Amino acid sequence: MGAAGRGTGHGATYVFRQARRASHAQGAGDSGLYRIIELHAFNAAGDAALAISLAGTIFIADPGGARGPVALFLGLTMLPFAVVAPLIGPFLDRFSHGRRWAIGGTFAIRGVCCLVAADAIASNSVLLYPAALGCLVASKAYGVARAATVPRLMPEGLSLVKANSRISLAGIVGAAVSGPLAAGAASFGGQWSLRYAFVVYAAATVLSILLPARSDASDDEDSLMDGPTRTRLPSVVVLGLRCNAGLRMLSGFLTIYMAFLLTQHPLPGWTGTTFLGLHRETLLLGLVIGAAGLGNTVGIGLGNLLRAVPTRVMVVVPLVLDAAAAVCAALFYGLLFAVVLGLVAGVSQAVGKLALDAAIQRDVPERVRTSAFARSETLLQLSWVLGGFIGIALPLVPRVGLGVLAGILVLWTLFVLVARSRRVVPGVA
Repeated sequence: MGAAGRGTGHGATYVFRQARRASHAQGAGDSGLYRIIELHAFNAAGDAALAISLAGTIFIADPGGARGPVALFLGLTMLPFAVVAPLIGPFLDRFSHGRRWAIGGTFAIRGVCCLVAADAIASNSVLLYPAALGCLVASKAYGVARAATVPRLMPEGLSLVKANSRISLAGIVGAAVSGPLAAGAASFGGQWSLRYAFVVYAAATVLSILLPARSDASDDEDSLMDGPTRTRLPSVVVLGLRCNAGLRMLSGFLTIYMAFLLTQHPLPGWTGTTFLGLHRETLLLGLVIGAAGLGNTVGIGLGNLLRAVPTRVMVVVPLVLDAAAAVCAALFYGLLFAVVLGLVAGVSQAVGKLALDAAIQRDVPERVRTSAFARSETLLQLSWVLGGFIGIALPLVPRVGLGVLAGILVLWTLFVLVARSRRVVPGVA
């Protein structure tokens, strides 16, 4: 037992050292970027604990149940963006001299909301719902504030796509480490995993304040921030937004439509239970969802490896691949093509998002960069919700549902390739 404990300890120490070394590589340690990388791991760890805590309460519905509650859930996912895009984004742009405190504030708010939610679960109080909504709003505010801060901490010789990829990989590691801990705490009740999430968010609040001072705009830079609050988005950013809208629409469609389809109308031979007592329908759905999750991780890893690939290529190619995979899944529907569609969708979404974030960080003026990220996230969430509603509306006939989706994606891809003109987004561009 002692030897096993020492082995586990040595293994954990080795993993920690390797993660620390990776976060400091290529000048990230000297520039301070490593602090954002490590902070994002804490963010993902806290969010994973929060998701596990709420999984059995308000966010997870029976995928084989009525479509009405699922439609309501899709609508509710837009509520945080109704606050983030028009209010929080512009506020954070004006508060650029205090970005560290703003980022820390998003963690502090989530920590307090977790304590409120924990007490609400213990007492069956309706305060659980506004507390959960507060966590969602603060989480989205963190995302746009963090993305706008990254360019200020970039070391020489490291691309924005690679930096964003490292940050995302740190998030995956943080969630993977925190998930089992949160699940263990949740076995004693959802309130305990929420209290664990509070501890994680509290630590992240302190780490936020310890971000390098140059995360904040100086007084001289603040005077430059008083320029126009409307600016024309570069064409590459517009192209990235359009491509990512298509990628997110497919993601939303697959999340909802495949959940209904594979649980209510599973593939031949995928009914009943396995020798372990698992429902084959659930296992089938897990294969497709797992393929998408694996694809997302692979896509983030690709972003860390790709060098000198133009942004236009990194956003257009994933959209074309998604459209092609959707067409193949519609024509040759089966387990193989369903899994391939999930895998391609995961890879494409990750690569496209990394490229879009890098384009905004590089080409959008800092005075409106946070607002640009806020409106970008809102557009992408709208696209995801639209895909989900399409999935609810279509019949559970694979070749019909996937065929309609493939047709929409092909038409959108053609539109994106033809329409290269710039446009102005209210409040930002």
